[in-house]
Amino acid sequence: MAKKPTTSKPKSRSTRNLVAEVRDYISRQKNATFNYKQVAYAIGADSPAAHRAIAMQLAEMAYDGDLIEVSPGKYKAPQRSNVVTGTFVRRSNGKNSVVTDTDSESIFVAERNSMHALNGDRVKVFVSAARRGVEPEAEVIEIIEEKDQTFIGTIHVERQYSYLQTDSKFLATDIIIPRAKLKGATTGQKAIVRITSWPDDAKNPIGEVVDVLGLTGENTTEMHAILAEFGLPYRYPENVDKAALKIGAGITPEEIALREDMREVTTFTIDPKDAKDFDDALSLRTLPNGNYEVGVHIADVTHYVRPDSLLDKEAQKRATSVYLVDRVVPMLPEHLSNGICSLRPDEEKLTFSCIFELDAQARVKSYRIGRTVTKSNRRFTYEEAQQVIETGVGDYAQEILTLDSLAKQLRKERYENGSVEFDRREVRFEIDEAGHPVSVYFKESKDANKLIEEFMLLANKTVAAAIGRTSGRKTPKAFVYRIHDMPDAGKLADLSKIARTFGFKVKDTGSAREVNRSINRMLADVKGKGEENFLSTLAIRSMAKAIYSTDNVGHYGLGFEYYTHFTSPIRRYPDMMVHRLLERYLAGGRSVNKEKLEDQCKHSSEMEQLAANAERASIKYKQVEFMADHLGEVYDGVISGVTEWGLYVELSENMCEGLVPMRDLADDYYDFDEKNYCLVGRRRGVRYRLGDEVKVKIARASLEKKQLDFVLVDDMGRPDEDMMGRNVGARQALAGNQGRKKGGNDRRKTRTRSRR
Repeated sequence: MAKKPTTSKPKSRSTRNLVAEVRDYISRQKNATFNYKQVAYAIGADSPAAHRAIAMQLAEMAYDGDLIEVSPGKYKAPQRSNVVTGTFVRRSNGKNSVVTDTDSESIFVAERNSMHALNGDRVKVFVSAARRGVEPEAEVIEIIEEKDQTFIGTIHVERQYSYLQTDSKFLATDIIIPRAKLKGATTGQKAIVRITSWPDDAKNPIGEVVDVLGLTGENTTEMHAILAEFGLPYRYPENVDKAALKIGAGITPEEIALREDMREVTTFTIDPKDAKDFDDALSLRTLPNGNYEVGVHIADVTHYVRPDSLLDKEAQKRATSVYLVDRVVPMLPEHLSNGICSLRPDEEKLTFSCIFELDAQARVKSYRIGRTVTKSNRRFTYEEAQQVIETGVGDYAQEILTLDSLAKQLRKERYENGSVEFDRREVRFEIDEAGHPVSVYFKESKDANKLIEEFMLLANKTVAAAIGRTSGRKTPKAFVYRIHDMPDAGKLADLSKIARTFGFKVKDTGSAREVNRSINRMLADVKGKGEENFLSTLAIRSMAKAIYSTDNVGHYGLGFEYYTHFTSPIRRYPDMMVHRLLERYLAGGRSVNKEKLEDQCKHSSEMEQLAANAERASIKYKQVEFMADHLGEVYDGVISGVTEWGLYVELSENMCEGLVPMRDLADDYYDFDEKNYCLVGRRRGVRYRLGDEVKVKIARASLEKKQLDFVLVDDMGRPDEDMMGRNVGARQALAGNQGRKKGGNDRRKTRTRSRR
């Protein structure tokens, strides 16, 4: 962004001068992108009227082809070459595009001009010259690099040919499979197929079966298909399992002598009732000075998994355990994750610990980090520990109550220092022996959960600061940080503006602590009110994603200057990386190669995102499967998403989410107001907004698409006659008139009726 001139400008300026100043600013931006706020700031145009004029001028220049609108409200000067490189994006609805390397602009590619490039391929394209009122198009002229990818679907074996009917949103056509390449697959089985060729004159690609997953519709088949869809493994290589089985506990007197022995200190785990991989435990004892010694003990996975071993390479590749609705796909073989490394009760275990001295106000007086040997006295479920907290009686009641008291003080201080307090319920399913969901329940975070959370946060923060914080000008050693960047300024400004309309104040400027405390106040004040879902959802969406990096920018959401992941090495590879770095640096070792470490951080972040996507997909599949038993029933819900193709509604009773397609909103022609998260009817002015309460009927449930379709109904549970099509003719006439009036002027609005 250009700096604001220091010289004063006239308080008012003519329209002609304003246009000239804007064009002068644009001429100096070369390939940089900008929005109207950046332009206004740079030329010193502070008034709301000037802002509106600049926004209008940029929009008109984009319409005339003098600017390129990279994304809504974001522009750049059209200075590119006609030939550019980028990443191909294929869509089953035919709306293919290429995302350019230079500016991440998305340019439409017609199927006839795609050279059959697949989603993710690196391509070179020729971009047509921009014409007034017409969006540019690109033509693929070379596939530079083919992305290795597979497709999942159902096999059909006919008399003359065989094919895969894909489930993919990235491919609209079936894949032809020669008989010799079926790998034993038969009709009705779900399989993974790789495309081997796609002749220029052929409508369909040709492929081969990579693996047969089982019968379509069977639970294990569908869960494996979800994993395969995201490129995640669904079974362990046999040689890796064999390597794991050769490992013993190795808790010898010689090994114990190298560690701090804490086997006699009261220690226990608190985990979900169905957990088997216990990678953290807490210990507590009272010191002679009256303070408390709290030990956060973590499974010493890296003692068993040595660098560059077969096990280590497999763990690094996976990077994380994957948690689906009905199963865990562990990062490490079960012999290690559920056995050797798991901190099971009454078993001696090797651990890596962060041990604190805390006073009665939970202030850290001192700490030490090192390898230990521990022995858990008791395994608690969250429910059992919660019962102790609520009643004050039970096994190790005094220890649990003391830890709960300390945790609550830590949490209070954390929120006072700017940590954001998001309290979201998670949906879980009770499933039968066949994997079919029979009921839905919610996972809520109670005091027992928060007790564990606070001490894990304290350990992670302490470990990160121990390595990252240096004295003087000394450069910190390369380390793995869990970072969370500042929120998107535009989204934060939108949140502040919309919150104001409901009477709540959210700061969009100032220190992270000030902004986060204002968000917390808003989240607390809005609880139980009609706008709670709307504003809390907007607050979450304003936040950036947390990732792993060697460049520490702090953790905005937690309000921590230093943060890492140290406490879950059984299920996260970055924690194993942290353990190894700690061992090296505590022994006085030199810094590792930062670039190589950053590559590992990036891979771990990417795999974490894929695992999260797979988990969401499995939840979505079970939601659809569950609601398929309730077709035609009516539920209360809340609008959870607003898009140009319809409304997403989350059912209040079970948090299942479905779509009210735009085509079923037949009472009017609706425009998508992206900035205000709503659909607005042109004729009646009816407004559907994020967070609004609605009533819906379950209309369709497609397991293949993992999609629920709803229809809006009135308070009596009857579909609105207009919405069911009585006024479709009037709506179409209105749409036609509006289309003739507006022409190609509003790309977003003219697409509203056709996109699904």
